[in-house]
Amino acid sequence: MKPLIIGIAGGSASGKTSISRHIQEKFEDLTRVLVIRQDDYYKDQSSKPMSERIKTNYDHPDAFDNALLEQHIHDLIQGKSIEKPTYDYVNHTRSNVTEKCFPCDVLILEGLFVLQDEKIRNLLDIRVFVDTDADIRFIRRLNRDVQERGRTMESVVTQYMSTVRPMHESFVEPSKRFADVIIPEGGTNRVAIDLLNTKISSILNGGML
Repeated sequence: MKPLIIGIAGGSASGKTSISRHIQEKFEDLTRVLVIRQDDYYKDQSSKPMSERIKTNYDHPDAFDNALLEQHIHDLIQGKSIEKPTYDYVNHTRSNVTEKCFPCDVLILEGLFVLQDEKIRNLLDIRVFVDTDADIRFIRRLNRDVQERGRTMESVVTQYMSTVRPMHESFVEPSKRFADVIIPEGGTNRVAIDLLNTKISSILNGGML
């Protein structure tokens, strides 16, 4: 049976991962739920010198290998397992480590541009956009990158102003018009998450999309 495919898009630090986690925890005891993060599909840059790799704009759609992601989604739909790539952020290229992912009942695809790319968007059964205010997203990103990724405050602010914000306004925000469900404030909006879970449960129990 074809898996139910849910796409969750939104800006950086909007709460996409929190919502994915809520859905996974809700249904993991009842069905097979697989979460795939678009961030794992950054393009391989092993053929480039490090001086070129560090110039990559990770907030632009062209940074992603969407052809591979699309193929992997098709493989999962057809009941095939995949070898999902992982990304080495230290060396700015695709890691040699892959993760074996098996066919599932619910596939959650999470990423900045999962509603922006038409081919991927057309594979989704439910399209979700996490709509969180820019100042909240920036504060979350600043705290995360400084505390968890060892970044300096200055580097986070520079990246946000030079690429994150303009790419969000050019590509991420406009993709909101393709959403079936818009969730303000991400993982803290339990009412919206409960309504989404109710819809998912209905579909899994034989209801209509």
